[in-house]
Amino acid sequence: MPVADLIADGRPVILRGIARDLPLVAAGLEGAESAMTWLKQFDGGRPVTAYLGDPTISGRFGYSDDCTGLNFKRESGSLSGYLDQLLASLDDSDAPAIYIGSTDIDLYLPGLRAQAALPFGDAQLVENPPLVSIWIGNRTVASTHYDMSNNLACCMVGRRRFTLFPPEQVANLYPGPLEPTPGGQVVSMVNLGAPDLDRYPRYAEALAHAEVAELEPGDVLLYPALWWHNVEALDAFNVMINYWWNAVPRFVDTPMNTLLHGVLSLRDRPEHEKQAWRAMFDYYIFGPAEQAGAHLPEHARGELAPLDAMSARRLRAKILQRINR
Repeated sequence: MPVADLIADGRPVILRGIARDLPLVAAGLEGAESAMTWLKQFDGGRPVTAYLGDPTISGRFGYSDDCTGLNFKRESGSLSGYLDQLLASLDDSDAPAIYIGSTDIDLYLPGLRAQAALPFGDAQLVENPPLVSIWIGNRTVASTHYDMSNNLACCMVGRRRFTLFPPEQVANLYPGPLEPTPGGQVVSMVNLGAPDLDRYPRYAEALAHAEVAELEPGDVLLYPALWWHNVEALDAFNVMINYWWNAVPRFVDTPMNTLLHGVLSLRDRPEHEKQAWRAMFDYYIFGPAEQAGAHLPEHARGELAPLDAMSARRLRAKILQRINR
């Protein structure tokens, strides 16, 4: 079934074993050292970014205790060097957490894409080429967060556990500060492994709606944009390759900019005004795309007409002009 049809259902789907025949999966099944050796042949020499955490964080990357910083450090170094560090600490249960996250395989591991491509000839992925990234590390936890893109997460080496929450559970997940963030997106304040329900009582409701995906090497998890997910790498060495994509033209702006501007322009207005603006947004934004301009002559629709690259550029210029006045 095409990816577009699967993602249109709006729920996560596990595709069991569809990547099992890929060479990296086969190398990982032979052992962690075999997988590392196989990966090193694609090391292009460009320094990668690694996240390093003290053993006291138990592999869970997130905020510092006072929420003014993060509980790990970032550094740059050789991919092969980090693989050597991971190999040296395979049997050490108290090893520091090492996490090489969201690394573009074409930039940092040239040639890997041809050896790790999934068997999808989907028109949606052809028209909207995905960003393909690799994730490498030991027993780490990516705290509950969301992505702004649809995701195909391919478990290549080691096992992974995804705990997913639908977007409407956002208030029950207690999101942390918008800045700083561990990886670009806000993460939940709640530790899934040991939730403090006295401090975060609504989290119990989020857990009631959670879906858990246990992935073996070769399994692929498909889930839509804005689904919150906590990701646990369960073995001493783990590799995942993921495909991020949005089925929208490149000229469409990120909704996060709209949210931030909403904080500036809407959040602190009186409640009756906020409800009135909610109706406006339902009409102009969240209703059918053609609704607001359907009763107008085509030549009079302006910004209500379908967007293209040129009209998007004009609209962006108008918005910037109004913001900066």
